[in-house]
Amino acid sequence: AQVVRMLRPVVGGTVRMLACSSQTSVLLSVLPVRFQSAAPLHTQVKARFYSASSSEAGCPRILITGGLGQLGVSLASFLRKRFGKDNVILSDIKKPPDYVFCSGPFVFVNVLDLENLRRVVVNNRVTWMLHYSALLSAVGEGNLHLAKSLNIAGLHNVLDVAGEYNLRLFVPSTIGAFGPTSPRNQTPDLSIQRPRTIYGVSKVHAELMGEYYCYRFGLDFRCLRYPGIISASSQPGGGTTDYAIQIFYDAVKSGKFECYLGPSTRLPMMYIDDCIRATLELMEAPAESLSMRTYNINAMSFTPAELAQEISKHVPEFRITYRVDPVRQAIADSWPMSLDDSTARKDWGWKHNFDLPELVTMMLNLHGCDTRVARIS
Repeated sequence: AQVVRMLRPVVGGTVRMLACSSQTSVLLSVLPVRFQSAAPLHTQVKARFYSASSSEAGCPRILITGGLGQLGVSLASFLRKRFGKDNVILSDIKKPPDYVFCSGPFVFVNVLDLENLRRVVVNNRVTWMLHYSALLSAVGEGNLHLAKSLNIAGLHNVLDVAGEYNLRLFVPSTIGAFGPTSPRNQTPDLSIQRPRTIYGVSKVHAELMGEYYCYRFGLDFRCLRYPGIISASSQPGGGTTDYAIQIFYDAVKSGKFECYLGPSTRLPMMYIDDCIRATLELMEAPAESLSMRTYNINAMSFTPAELAQEISKHVPEFRITYRVDPVRQAIADSWPMSLDDSTARKDWGWKHNFDLPELVTMMLNLHGCDTRVARIS
């Protein structure tokens, strides 16, 4: 007991565990509670926002988990241009393609392996962690056991390691964190959240656990509810909004697309460049400017029919048909049609750059399509 007490230095009223050696790591791994507060449980601990990077002269040292998913590679490229190649470490449990492996640091990280995660954080002097390891909506419904393990147990490991080593932690959330009882038009930041997918449930859990760790232990937790993210550099990953990625591949390749959502299904969407920029802007925002820890962000909302109409301006021969998948349609019908992101715009100056016409032009350009807009008689 005396050794355990010695391993709990009090910092600003918050007790924090240090894992500075293999012996300490073993001891910490068996402790039932990794954080204890000097205040009683019924007393709210005043939030203090720690980041090792803020006290060091150099750039943040960034670890991205789940880095071979839809966003990780593009995010790493963007952050490396800002902070230097060697300061951004991409990680996953999959073998990276050559172009990813050669573009900057890459390590194996399994977020379900707590000691592996600790080791990577310590050995690489990580100060920021961006946690993207998760199963998306449609895939998660088909593999409930893995979704619970990765999206919930993996998050717990990430929260514990971020707290132990005073990291600034970003965890993305989603429009899927809302449900059919949430307001569907201009859904506010604070609203009823009763999602009906394991993906949505796990993201509500992530939001609440991150905010709890922030206000209870001082963890510098930050979170954005992403809309559907559209990128030309990644394949669809099993999300309900991924039709808006596949449609561009098919428009260029064959001039036709069969959509699994109905033509009038309206959902919030965002081009990847806006998403990545928003993530960095939130991570760099001063803690005192943040009135909350989980924010909506939005750019545009459209239906499959509206997207197809915009594509037809560039590819006049393009045709869309519909074969509705009842599982994905039910998911989409439970999600917001638009998000109110006014708090993000007020607190830290969020502003999107891409609306639907710019999005379509950019995506078709990146797919190598002639994007001269067809004349409309």
